[in-house]
Amino acid sequence: MLYRLIARNLAPHKGPLIMIVVLQFISTIATLYLPTLNADIIDDGVVKGDIGTIYSLGMWMLIITAGQVVCAIAATFLSARLAMGVGRQIRRDLFDKVETFSAQEVGIIGAPSLITRTTNDVQQVQMLTLMSFTMMVMAPIMCIGGIILAMRQDVPLSGLLLVILPVLIIAIALIVRVLVPTFRKVQHQLDDINGVLREQITGISVIRAFVRRDYEAERFATANGALTASQLRAGRLLSLMFPTIFFVVNVTSVGVLWFGGQRIDAGHMQIGALTAFLSYIMQILMSVMMAMFMFMMIPRAAVSAERIQEVLDTEPSVVDTPDSLEIAHLDGHLRVQGATFKYPGAQDPVLSGVSFTAAPGTMTAIIGSTGSGKSTLVNLIPRLLDSTVGEIHLGGHDIKNVTLTSLRSSIGLVPQKAYLFSGTVASNIRMGNANATDEQVWAALEVAQAADFVREMPGGLDATIEQSGSNVSGGQRQRLCIARAVVANPSVYLFDDSFSALDYATDAKLRAALKPVTTDAAVLVVAQRVGTIRHADNILVLDEGKLVGQGTHDQLLLTCPTYQEIVTSQMTEEEQEQSA
Repeated sequence: MLYRLIARNLAPHKGPLIMIVVLQFISTIATLYLPTLNADIIDDGVVKGDIGTIYSLGMWMLIITAGQVVCAIAATFLSARLAMGVGRQIRRDLFDKVETFSAQEVGIIGAPSLITRTTNDVQQVQMLTLMSFTMMVMAPIMCIGGIILAMRQDVPLSGLLLVILPVLIIAIALIVRVLVPTFRKVQHQLDDINGVLREQITGISVIRAFVRRDYEAERFATANGALTASQLRAGRLLSLMFPTIFFVVNVTSVGVLWFGGQRIDAGHMQIGALTAFLSYIMQILMSVMMAMFMFMMIPRAAVSAERIQEVLDTEPSVVDTPDSLEIAHLDGHLRVQGATFKYPGAQDPVLSGVSFTAAPGTMTAIIGSTGSGKSTLVNLIPRLLDSTVGEIHLGGHDIKNVTLTSLRSSIGLVPQKAYLFSGTVASNIRMGNANATDEQVWAALEVAQAADFVREMPGGLDATIEQSGSNVSGGQRQRLCIARAVVANPSVYLFDDSFSALDYATDAKLRAALKPVTTDAAVLVVAQRVGTIRHADNILVLDEGKLVGQGTHDQLLLTCPTYQEIVTSQMTEEEQEQSA
């Protein structure tokens, strides 16, 4: 899986890849040839006193060394560029894939895990790609070439390799085998610590308000301690590798000098040949060490590749059908028939058999207790989730038979959690309509009752908005999100509890300003306050995912006990406030 992932992203770059292999081949052959020239200098130049040979072969060594350096630098440069390109492509593929996910897939994998996979996991694969170009091409050539050239110098002495190489390979293979589950655990623990940290940063005000710093510090320390323990275990295993390699290398050097000295003393070997043989032995062992270093990186990169591939192989539950229609504009005639939604593996549906219609120029309200399925119903209309059973039609078309682009461009959604992106007021509003003029943006802000505070901000439309809109209040965030939907001029407005942070006066002004701009659009409002929706043309009352009442405010007061309870509880609270 690991190398399939890498190969798939290297396929468009065959030219640079071939160039890297050629440069690495030339560099390695040059490195292997240098000890032979060195042996000739010693035997023919130094021993025989031939100064001309020393100068001639020495000059060739300098030329070959310079060529080897140039090829090595060029190969490393191209390898780095290609490895960075592979990482960039994998991150792009992950981002594009996650963009197609519905809330269901994001919830299954988890946002912290998706962040880790897009950053740390990609980095592991990227580093292995780089090391593969710089080591995996060189190591086998150097190992095989070194063995052949060492045997050319002295065959009996080469018998040492039959003992050395198996010992080195077996020792390091045992270490690498234990590393695989350890690295897998490390990656999962990185997910855990990212999840804890993300929650704590997002909920810092709640932690401070409830004096939970000590508890959260202990929670983070637990996750941090588990990750540290796993990394220490991996570090201890890795720390055994290099002493093992250097022990074998040093023992080999001693063995070569010991047995080589005896063969020189017996007249079976030249001094230069022993020097070259020792160089080749070192090159062989270094190539094995490079290969083992690669095998050391492969387990962690393999785990990362599995996690990356899991995301890439996840099929989104909400997709365009093959015969989806591309429709420029869907009108606001909305019909929901028997909509039911159940999460995979859940015993009971979140929403069950909901049916209603909404026409342009009308307001449909949705009310119910917490967890009754209000937001789920709203999310089914733009296909953020797909209904398990039932049909939803917009503009006379089944929403599953039109493209997601056509559907969502006809809907203006203001989510329950008002979210703004880092940028400016204008850039956030223009997410609803990228071609909106300044006049249209200001008109949308006027409708959303946000124009006054935007004018007071430094820069007006160019005022800075921090990530998540952290530099504006909750009510201001809601109004900016409403303006973002208004500037899109959609056929259907979906307000998912979008007025909860507004005071009654602002709420009333906003609803009054919305009426003229929504005359040709259907409006759906999820609300907790009866006062916000009592004048709606149709009110849906949900209870435990089921539609228990539908009608106007006056009709529901007479026919729906659940609605009566909601109204009574809120009126009692208002009376208590007034009496206070």
